[in-house]
Amino acid sequence: MILIKKLNPFNYEEKKCTFCGSKNAVKKNGRYGNGKQRWYCERCKRSFTWNNKSNKQKRESVWFRLWVREGYAIGHLASISQHSPRKLRYIINYWLNREPPLKKERIERCHYTVFDGTFLKRPDSIIILMDAQDHTVIASSYPTRENSLSQLRAFLVPLKEHGLSLESVTVDGNPHAIRAFKELWPDIMIQRCLVHIQRQGLMWCRAKPKMELAKELRGLFLRSMYIRTHQERGIFVRDLMEWEKRYGDMVNSFPSDHKMLSDLKRARSMILKALPDMFHYLNDKRIPFSTNGLEGYFSRVKWGYRNHRGLAARKRINYFKWYTFLKEK
Repeated sequence: MILIKKLNPFNYEEKKCTFCGSKNAVKKNGRYGNGKQRWYCERCKRSFTWNNKSNKQKRESVWFRLWVREGYAIGHLASISQHSPRKLRYIINYWLNREPPLKKERIERCHYTVFDGTFLKRPDSIIILMDAQDHTVIASSYPTRENSLSQLRAFLVPLKEHGLSLESVTVDGNPHAIRAFKELWPDIMIQRCLVHIQRQGLMWCRAKPKMELAKELRGLFLRSMYIRTHQERGIFVRDLMEWEKRYGDMVNSFPSDHKMLSDLKRARSMILKALPDMFHYLNDKRIPFSTNGLEGYFSRVKWGYRNHRGLAARKRINYFKWYTFLKEK
């Protein structure tokens, strides 16, 4: 036996016989008709094939990744993988019945974030927390109601338990989200998204307002997105306070049942309440002033989901988890 090993060292490997468990007496013995390597055990005199099931599943996961990340259909995958549609459905269902692992190292290094949600089918939405520095997704949850404080807590508490320590978060102004973040991280810096403020304010002021106070307020909303220095912020705040001094009491007395006047009342209230949290990004360049990074990500999420319409509800939940796990940006 030892002499044979020395003469033919490449025929022997440290494989374990599936019948008797021997390692030293196993050698290569040709191939089966399907091309798989055949092994022969000299101790028990039996041939066998050696399979690594976990390695096989890992190799097959490439088709699941293409199905999730690129939105490939089953027919397209069948043409490039040479697997049958039935086999591909088995591979996809295998991974959809499992949840992706949690990347703790990504959670621990994240301190500046962007948070937002989008509706896929009302009232349920998908909410996502993104790292503001490298634009990688930290975590997501579906289905979640963005205006439910209890569901937002259920999303954020496990992240904090796994080491998430936040210094700032940029949000769209959802009061429930702001409250949830401040409850878990009392010293967190809340940055209001300037894009949401401007878009909502311009809608309430109308495109071509007739009233002088509405024209001036609309001009302030247009300027809010282009403030890059402390001096520009000071001028903006001064002009806003002058507008408030001239028109604040008048706007506050507008009737709430008048469509146009009530919208002006909402616009005034929104910008005054958001003002303390509008310009934190001037003091720290790592704080983004908008949630635009997530808006682009949401468009890709919706595009991928439309390619796989018809998923069962339980599979749909894990689909979004795998999507955010595999497609980080």
